[in-house]
Amino acid sequence: MKEYQTITEVSGPLVFVETDEPVGYDEIVEIETGDGEIRRGQVLESTSDHVAIQVFESTQGIDRECSVRFLGETMKMPVTEDLLGRVLDGTGQPIDDGPDIVPDERQDIVGKAINPVSREYPREFIQTGISAIDGMNTLVRGQKLPLFSGSGLPHNELALQIARQAEVPEEEEEGEESEFAVVFAAMGITAEEANEFMDDFERTGALERSVVFMNLADDPAVERTITPRLALTTAEYLAFEKGYHVLTIMTNMTNYCEALREIGAAREEVPGRRGYPGYMYTDLAGLYERAGRIEGVEGSITQIPILTMPSDDDTHPIPDLTGYITEGQIYVNRDLNSQGVRPPINVLPSLSRLMDEGIGEGLTREDHGDVSDQMFAAYAEGEDLRDLVNIVGREALSERDNKYLDFADRFESEFVDQGYNTDRTIDQTLDIAWDLLSDLPKEELNRIGEEYIEENYGDEETETSPEATAD
Repeated sequence: MKEYQTITEVSGPLVFVETDEPVGYDEIVEIETGDGEIRRGQVLESTSDHVAIQVFESTQGIDRECSVRFLGETMKMPVTEDLLGRVLDGTGQPIDDGPDIVPDERQDIVGKAINPVSREYPREFIQTGISAIDGMNTLVRGQKLPLFSGSGLPHNELALQIARQAEVPEEEEEGEESEFAVVFAAMGITAEEANEFMDDFERTGALERSVVFMNLADDPAVERTITPRLALTTAEYLAFEKGYHVLTIMTNMTNYCEALREIGAAREEVPGRRGYPGYMYTDLAGLYERAGRIEGVEGSITQIPILTMPSDDDTHPIPDLTGYITEGQIYVNRDLNSQGVRPPINVLPSLSRLMDEGIGEGLTREDHGDVSDQMFAAYAEGEDLRDLVNIVGREALSERDNKYLDFADRFESEFVDQGYNTDRTIDQTLDIAWDLLSDLPKEELNRIGEEYIEENYGDEETETSPEATAD
């Protein structure tokens, strides 16, 4: 342990110290103020004679007289299976008045990169109970699938619904008995949002299988940079050492990236796009790539990062870089939200690149892929026709076009709109899809195999309504 009283400058969340020998990068630091208070920090930059420290708490009261102790180790997360059901702050300290945590071990929060040779391809279905995700943009174990939202949209409600309802279907491979757990990391949220999260977790009993990390908006921005790392370290322990299938939900990644920008400005770094650090892609990849499966290990880590797009702009650096790293995205739509659709997920720009690996016979249902393709095609055509109706009026359209318009309306009101308390199985989701598709002429179902049409559609032709043929 090395101790100095050579603070030269305090700038925002950073403290600069003169040293007489090199100090390790990421090393943990204790700063003792004049009144005996101990504050923790981490080495952000180290040269032969100077060190930059990012302080996790406030830097108020830190001056040249303070003592700085370098502990000679990096930050570690105390992990144990007993963390399930606990609520921690953004630095990993319990805030739920529960018993002291006795860790099994302490793991480095940076984590170890998964050897690409040992990575197992993400497969198998995770049921969220949300039709727009399960039916059209299926989540797969080991995948990273972000939610792209906007300011004022109900992404928090959607995050809670996923945390509450997500489960691994009962149909497991022989001998596989892995349990399901949720690691929930909230960054930069308000006290009101934190209370809503906790009320929902406790009311629904979801807390019993969850580990919750809470970083509030009035907490230091620097704390936001370690919260997701603490959460992912906990997820890795539960998944790869205890065999859990872990769903990690991180909200809000925009607040995390704003913290990176704030720290970069304090360090006087040359900014990249829109003032964000040039290394933000690497930093985000270091978080997102901690999802996955390892060959020969039962557990898995699946990630759902949630971010709010500034001005609903998906070309903004945060969603843009996130989209490059992850395997798809789920769009929360402002127009659908204003129409009262809950959850307001727009399936057309949404995408799950690994969906095909998680659906089909033995996973969901053998008709899942065909039904999903047909629903996408029908809804896209209905959306195009809505634009045409604004120009020529509905009366100018053919009977076929009117059926697609009706399909688009029903798709939003019956398939997407289900509220935040409705938990649908995949069979219920696909049955609703077949009910909607049965309103289309049988010859229009050109993306579904004949055997599925005969089994689910029936032989009766859909009758033409007088309203659809009216001039």
